Amino acid sequence: MKKPVIGITLDNEDPGYYSKFPWYAIRKNYLHSIEKFGGIPFPLFHSFPSSNNIISIIDGLIITGGNFDINPQFYGKKKKGSRILKNERTDFEIKICKMCLKTNKPILGICGGEQLLNIACGGTLIQDIKEQKADALEHEQLNPRDQTSHSVEISINTLLYNIVKSSEIKVNSAHHQAIDKLGKGLVVSGLSNDGIIESIEHETQDWCIGVQWHPEFLITPADNFLMENFVQSACKK
Repeated sequence: MKKPVIGITLDNEDPGYYSKFPWYAIRKNYLHSIEKFGGIPFPLFHSFPSSNNIISIIDGLIITGGNFDINPQFYGKKKKGSRILKNERTDFEIKICKMCLKTNKPILGICGGEQLLNIACGGTLIQDIKEQKADALEHEQLNPRDQTSHSVEISINTLLYNIVKSSEIKVNSAHHQAIDKLGKGLVVSGLSNDGIIESIEHETQDWCIGVQWHPEFLITPADNFLMENFVQSACKK
């Protein structure tokens, strides 16, 4: 059986450190977690002219996170708490996300990718959790990213619940922003105990999930279940 090709978005960096010229970047575990469950990771360079060709090649899409924030202008807000912005990347990710929604290709939004999915569907973000919720958990965890730091309550009667087979899971956490207003067609499938939205899914798509943590580290059984199920869903397309 042909292995599914999983498009995976890249981060873009300015000259310096790795190269004197602009460069793309991605952590290895994003790619190898896809390979582990039978998919072929296909990193996506940021090209509007090639977007139609990209869609014709990929069977599913992972929208990755990164050390940056989505420009609040994309969701009708002024900059208040947002940090590093990468408009070229965000423009491309919104376009490729909407194309996958239109063609019903499986989508997994990871951390900032969950936030991107919400914005692509017309939602908004909390620009800084600590500024808006003084009693919030430490969502930018102090311990290493390959360890868990807090729990997420998973709603029953959701696709995510059916996948992870549990109403409570432990997750790693590396974000200072979060979903505020939900985008059209999206529902909440998971919350942390401080009320922050930790996972969403689309009501009308066959497979479209966003999570605020990083399952590509494959720390827990739930992480493994999620990555495996996503790749399997792309096999059907």
